[in-house]
Amino acid sequence: MDVLKIAAFSHNNKGGNPAGVVICSEMPTENEMLKTAKQVGYSETAFLKQRNDGWKIRYFAPDIEVPFCGHATIASGAVLGEQFGEGVYRLFLNTGEISVKVSKLQTDTFYVTLQSPETWSENAPQEYVGKILESFNLSVNDLDPEYPTRFAFAGAKHLILVLNDRRKLADMSYEFEPVKRLMQNEGLITINLVFIESSQIIHSRNPFPPGGVYEDPATGAAAAALAGYLRDIEWPGERNIEILQGQDMGVPSRLFVQYTENTGESIKVSGETRHIIEASG
Repeated sequence: MDVLKIAAFSHNNKGGNPAGVVICSEMPTENEMLKTAKQVGYSETAFLKQRNDGWKIRYFAPDIEVPFCGHATIASGAVLGEQFGEGVYRLFLNTGEISVKVSKLQTDTFYVTLQSPETWSENAPQEYVGKILESFNLSVNDLDPEYPTRFAFAGAKHLILVLNDRRKLADMSYEFEPVKRLMQNEGLITINLVFIESSQIIHSRNPFPPGGVYEDPATGAAAAALAGYLRDIEWPGERNIEILQGQDMGVPSRLFVQYTENTGESIKVSGETRHIIEASG
């Protein structure tokens, strides 16, 4: 199986979140896709098969299939652009439809914008949030009281925790197995810990233990869910946001997010991509 390796949401042709992309003549079985994702070892590998006027796409982490993955969608857009040209591509999820718009940059890399599934958010139970905070060695005093802790959805379900100190974000650590179990109980894909620097700049970290990954350096699905959350709580900041992620991992990544004022409407998430050159020998 030919797996192309692309980093999505790179910055100055560095960093970004690696994803595998497989263009298939026939969609493999779930076991084959899961086996391939484990062999690749990235947080997600996307599998695409042409269907009518678009592409069927499925996403597999090393441990599970996920319903929607932003960075693997961006990586897939780059591969489609490279093989079939610039433009807009329809992508059919297991449930629903999204799209990617692909443009080639002067650096011969690609700039890709995904249009996410629709969004929603709801308050998370205090008892549950307390267990999560304890597993991260945090307390309610570490949260910014202006931002309620909520579940947020944009194709996948996330928990949004807004911290009041950038240093707390930099020092993030957690107990893998207990957090994995807690997340599985609520059907969460990631926990999105953020620090809001300004009306336009947000710092983010995304643990992903349900997929077998300690942390993602760039998470498009969580970025879309975060934008939907900010809209739902009537955040007074900008509707064009820059999310900086991966800095504390030494893998600087940059995501551009744009949203309308219409509740539940799809979110635009954009970023640059780069090919991953693996060392030989």
